[in-house]
Amino acid sequence: MSDAALRGALLIAGTTSDAGKSVVVAGICRMLARRGVRVAPFKAQNMSNNSVVTLDGGEIGRAQALQARACGLEPSVRFNPVLLKPGSDRRSQLVVRGKAVGTVGARDYFTRRQELREVVAAELASLRAEFDVVICEGAGSPAEINLRSTDLANMGLARAADIPVLVVGDIDRGGVLAHLFGTVAVLEPEDQQLISGFIINKFRGDVSLLQPGLDQLTTLTGRPTLGVLPFAEDLWLDAEDSLGTISGAPVGRPAPPQGTDWLTVAAIRLPRISNSTDIEALACEPGVAVRWADSPHQLATADLVVVPGSKATISDLEWLRANGIGAALRSRAAAGRPILGICGGYQMLGRRIVDGVEHRAAESSAPGSTPDHDGIETLATVADGLGLLDLDIEFADPKIARQVTGAAGSIPVHGYEIHHGRVTHTADPCWLTVDGAPEGSAREAVWGTHLHGLLESDEFRRTWLTEVAARAGRTGFTVAPDTSVAAVRSTQLDLLADLIERHVDLAALDQLIRDGAPADLPVIRTAR
Repeated sequence: MSDAALRGALLIAGTTSDAGKSVVVAGICRMLARRGVRVAPFKAQNMSNNSVVTLDGGEIGRAQALQARACGLEPSVRFNPVLLKPGSDRRSQLVVRGKAVGTVGARDYFTRRQELREVVAAELASLRAEFDVVICEGAGSPAEINLRSTDLANMGLARAADIPVLVVGDIDRGGVLAHLFGTVAVLEPEDQQLISGFIINKFRGDVSLLQPGLDQLTTLTGRPTLGVLPFAEDLWLDAEDSLGTISGAPVGRPAPPQGTDWLTVAAIRLPRISNSTDIEALACEPGVAVRWADSPHQLATADLVVVPGSKATISDLEWLRANGIGAALRSRAAAGRPILGICGGYQMLGRRIVDGVEHRAAESSAPGSTPDHDGIETLATVADGLGLLDLDIEFADPKIARQVTGAAGSIPVHGYEIHHGRVTHTADPCWLTVDGAPEGSAREAVWGTHLHGLLESDEFRRTWLTEVAARAGRTGFTVAPDTSVAAVRSTQLDLLADLIERHVDLAALDQLIRDGAPADLPVIRTAR
């Protein structure tokens, strides 16, 4: 059967969050697209503060944007119709078909499950009618049986649409064979009937040593392992989950510097960080070493400090003050040492924030709160910023979500905005222009902008890093003349596809997509 005749769907689930679902989906999508298959990604429900804005002004998870590019498609809200953006431990902003529709807690979400299930089913049916193949990504783990009744993205989706499922396990975490067996075993028999096999991710070493365990896993479950993907150090761009933003951890794999000096960057690991991927463009540059930081001493030797976006701006601002980073940033600014604030981080660098949207929504279910008739407190929260920029911000609805183009002087820039905050006062020179209007602030060695993705503008990034290096005294740092973030991303997508082609049984994969789950899959019986 030719590739053009391949039709169907497949769901990639995982034993845990961050097991490798997103990259496996991206790799399969890229592999199929290279074969000429019309393929689309789909994640029914995502929970992530790393989002992007589509051409029509909707928000989706960043992983689905990457997967769309793997397919040769523009990101679309169709690929991720339900997105939850956590603002606190209790509340998340609910984004449906790209638009924020309110904030929900666990019980609120339970009451909306039928409405959301209908949205998911309609979008998936539409994609399956338009494309040859749809590769779906699960959320978290299908073994979260306490959430099975409200599940939209794992076995709930697979059962509703009769889609075969492969389970990915990360062997780097240890216990992967038990994780894979247990994931199947805890499911009810009807769900087990769709679990068709396994993929092991991030393997290091001799596969022959693992093979006896894989054979036993097949004996125990009646399901094959379709592939063992090796650990690949070069895969790091567009990380969806902030679980990877560990304090002290490096970002990416920086190439040696072009000149004699490295440029070091400390990115603040905020508790409610959003769009943490903004800093990845810096890590693509040779000679730029980026690390996550969550304490003042980690900033001391950095040439540049980046304060990224936040889904809980005032709460994260309070955290900055409490742990001493706020004072360290003020000292840096006074000494003329470079600082960059992006979106929420930009807002924190100003004089004052008036928040009648974000903070109250995150806390509206807190014990002792006094909600209005919509369940949200009516009083705005006012907070003093760090005072590094002459800037006042006021939060308001509706949320701004749009792609933009602009310029820094004569240099073109592009990016996207996702924020409630509006600038109500600024007295600093603007940094950029967007649609002819001023955007951002530049005050000596402190810069700020609402634009996510700005640093992916290659010419702009090179010019700005040259200024940063000069202000930091790194006279031996030379920016590379040809770094392209888009090219790095494309190379990583091709590497993913190469790994799938070399290490996964493609004939078995095609058969699953085309024919669905085998009819004779055994059920693992457990005491219930």
